[in-house]
Amino acid sequence: MNAAFSCAANSCIKARNSTFLSKKKQRRTSPRAEVTVAITNKTKESSSPTQLSLHGISCTDLFVHEIVQRQQSHKIGSSDFDIRTTRPNFHPMFLDEAYERCRDICAEYAKTFYLGTLLMTEERQKAIWAIYVWCRRTDELVDGPNAAHHSSSVLERWDERLDDIFNGRPYDMLDAALTDTVHNFPLDIKPFKDMIEGMRMDTRKNRYANFEELYLYCYYVAGTVGLMSVPVMGIAPESSVSAQTIYDSALYLGIGNQLTNILRDVGEDASRGRIYLPQDELMKFGLCDRDVFSRKVSNDWREFMKEQIRRARFYFDLAEQGATQLHKASRWPVWSSLMLYRMILDSIESNDYDNLTKRAYVGRAKKLMALPVAYTRSLSNPTVVFP
Repeated sequence: MNAAFSCAANSCIKARNSTFLSKKKQRRTSPRAEVTVAITNKTKESSSPTQLSLHGISCTDLFVHEIVQRQQSHKIGSSDFDIRTTRPNFHPMFLDEAYERCRDICAEYAKTFYLGTLLMTEERQKAIWAIYVWCRRTDELVDGPNAAHHSSSVLERWDERLDDIFNGRPYDMLDAALTDTVHNFPLDIKPFKDMIEGMRMDTRKNRYANFEELYLYCYYVAGTVGLMSVPVMGIAPESSVSAQTIYDSALYLGIGNQLTNILRDVGEDASRGRIYLPQDELMKFGLCDRDVFSRKVSNDWREFMKEQIRRARFYFDLAEQGATQLHKASRWPVWSSLMLYRMILDSIESNDYDNLTKRAYVGRAKKLMALPVAYTRSLSNPTVVFP
């Protein structure tokens, strides 16, 4: 689901959408986007005629810089943070139960991620659980068991409820957990708004003309989770990297996770009439919708998938640059996400790029074996970058 949350066995926000945006869909201000982090030599693009562009929409066009500035300027203890809306006077037992319910939902639906949160401080744990639950509930409005019975107005009501959450007027117990969280951490409302916009996008679109369109979708449904999570997870005091770089890395982790979800679920999505693959790139490899629906794995399909996987790995490489810069107690779930989602890409390759009739997955044994490795990497000094 989310940058951080996507290490769950089943990501809550799949190949769909998400956004932590304002009520109106944001417009791109430049036709060409660029990644704002330096590309390592091993991921540089070549001049091969069939090699696809790695780049999506710039952080500037997504207004990420403004989000970072607001969240950094509203740090806990600052005067701006203290004069937020008055904290609701919840009874301590009510709040304890609210967070406990969030914990139970996270433990049930995001087992691997939940384990990673157990190393965090209690306050951070509760905040991450509350954010996870809100994201999951948001996703279920368009992808849950009752989604077919919902009208577009349900998203408008959910948007209004989000305003109420941030203004100290929660509707129910789970909302109350997030209300308390936004009064404990400097969370900006825009990423949450953007996720709702992503849900709207998913009700309108089932094809994506090019990678820029798909990247915007991935930002909405997963990149935004990273922007929500960094203020809670915290930045290591000894980090010498800019806050913007760390936020960008969190966003890129969400992009990589979402691209991986899309590649994993091609066959499943096709059965629902949805294709989350850039149409112009399919055409570049001599493919079209009919090839997806026929579920035949051709050599052209394999070459196409190789490029899609290369792009997803590119974003994971970018995400590593910020993973070691987070607060030490918060790194484990992030490294787990990086490792487990890379293993899904490995599984697609092991299936000979057949994601039309097979669903790539990481077995329980492999997940358990990966967790200690992820934990070891989470202990790395912020100045260390693994190859």
